[in-house]
Amino acid sequence: MRNKFSKLIPNVDLIKLYSGTVWAEGPAWIDNISSLVWSDVRSNKMLIYDSKKESVSTFRSPSNFNNGNCLDNSQRLISCQHETRRIVREEGDGSLTVIADNFEGKKFNSPNDVVVKSDNSIWFTDPPYGILTNEEGKKSESEIGGNHVYKVDDNGRVSKILDNFDKPNGIVFSPDEKYLYVADSGAAEPGNINFNKPHHVKRYDLDNNGNLSNEIIFCDIEEGFPDGMTTDVDGNLFICDPHGHKIHIYENSGDFIGHINIPERVANCTFGGENNSLLYITASTSLYLLKTGTIGQ
Repeated sequence: MRNKFSKLIPNVDLIKLYSGTVWAEGPAWIDNISSLVWSDVRSNKMLIYDSKKESVSTFRSPSNFNNGNCLDNSQRLISCQHETRRIVREEGDGSLTVIADNFEGKKFNSPNDVVVKSDNSIWFTDPPYGILTNEEGKKSESEIGGNHVYKVDDNGRVSKILDNFDKPNGIVFSPDEKYLYVADSGAAEPGNINFNKPHHVKRYDLDNNGNLSNEIIFCDIEEGFPDGMTTDVDGNLFICDPHGHKIHIYENSGDFIGHINIPERVANCTFGGENNSLLYITASTSLYLLKTGTIGQ
């Protein structure tokens, strides 16, 4: 696998684009403005990196302790807000539309990560990190009473699609949308890690109607836990491991390719930039860039 790793990552030297955040998360590349939006969850703000000007400015403050972000099929920003416990969409005029803020009349815990399918459905994870303390949201009791994965269809209907997670976290589709990957970071608790709890990524078969089947544990993150994830065009999965300060890379077969060492606790990553070949990495205080030999999905 060393040859495969060197083709994917020909140079492991990271470029630090920005430093000054507390807990960097949720990177989303916006191609039509050549910029990257990301969250500083604990500072209650979002930032934007303009790759042409090589400058960083505030995107939204306060952000309602925003975490994960992605773009929908119309290139609108979809975001997960911890404090308001909802999924929102930013419109062309900058206003926010609430996509979902409850399931069967009960507030979500703290939507964490989000992805949009080609049929315009929005899938997101809902662990309790934003209600466990006041650092990433507002300490509260869970109304739903569990940590689940949800889907909002194109008509706005909310469905609970997975309910067998400790703390569902990162979520991503394979490029052909035949698989759904969901990270379980159950081992991670505020200020603690418990390896007796889940620290793996699950994979599901996904049919054309959005139905899931054939759950498997795709990989365990040994001596760490999975957080945000992304894939390239070949279906290789890039998994961020905050505890291990690494990004683990797996083939879609489940074979381990290798890992990228990150100097800080790394939360998430996404492809963007020139030819969609640049890996943008959010890690604690900093935003990093890594030139790769592959292309994001």
